[in-house]
Amino acid sequence: MKFRLAFLGITALLTLTTAQAQQAKELRLGVFPNVTHAAGLVGVQRGLIQKELGSTKLTVKEFANGSQINEAFAAGAIDAAYVGPGPAMNAFMRGVPIQIYAGAANAGAVLVGRRDSGIRNVKGLAGKKVAVPTRGSTQDISLRHLLHENGLKASDEGGNVTIVPIDPANMPAAFAARQVDAALVQEPWGAVMESQGAKLIVNEKGIWEGGNYTTTVLVVNTKFAQANPDTVKKLLQGHLNAIAYIKGSNAGAQKAIAEQIYAFTGKRPNTAELFKALSRTRVGWDINLKTLGEYAQLNREAGFARDVPDLNKLVDLSLVKSLAK
Repeated sequence: MKFRLAFLGITALLTLTTAQAQQAKELRLGVFPNVTHAAGLVGVQRGLIQKELGSTKLTVKEFANGSQINEAFAAGAIDAAYVGPGPAMNAFMRGVPIQIYAGAANAGAVLVGRRDSGIRNVKGLAGKKVAVPTRGSTQDISLRHLLHENGLKASDEGGNVTIVPIDPANMPAAFAARQVDAALVQEPWGAVMESQGAKLIVNEKGIWEGGNYTTTVLVVNTKFAQANPDTVKKLLQGHLNAIAYIKGSNAGAQKAIAEQIYAFTGKRPNTAELFKALSRTRVGWDINLKTLGEYAQLNREAGFARDVPDLNKLVDLSLVKSLAK
């Protein structure tokens, strides 16, 4: 009898230990101050992710671009992040242990030009300076594809369009200082520059595939996921709750996004800018793998990768699909 009780005690202890091992003490999450990261911004600001995580501490880290995210993953400084598919693919192919667990947004990027730049269309970018968030970003890849479609090339490809990396939140100031002539950038910064006099050259539908392209994904470090499956499940549930909130309350989403962007950057987009930005961004958890595969081809075409990733290894939507039912 004593042996039986001891055995049951050990079994209970092992079960408890396993459960505790699956729930991390801390989750370090990377987010950008962009509307394309609305699910992350709202999930953080409204406490929707922390509520699901329970006793796991959510530590939020603000990043300006995908290059910074990749460096943080490589250094083991973050466990999960909202990031563009371009940087995610490139990091994955360089051996960084990450996997895409959910989509976050489609479209939500525009090409704008300074009012006095004389730019009326993509061909007008010849001889101009165009800002993108960083080299190899989703927007950089999209811009190069647009240039190629219009018979142009970037200066580093032998053409005459100079691509200038600038953090999105700093692009309005760069426009005001005439440091660049145009920008292909995520919202709300395109809408912000429009409100300050910039001209919309290509809207979110014209950037690529009629707007049916993934702009942001939710990526998790694979080692963290293997060690803490319950934490990842709760992160995804918080992600889904944030998406539901955004779809159910545009005004509430605007307020939460504005507050979190202000907390990150000290800059607060106004209601009109956020309304326009959200209207150009489709927030959702699903990913069109066909268009993601085409985007991988664009990434290679732009010269940022020699090959395309195996999407069956890079993307795993099984858990988020089960939670979304």
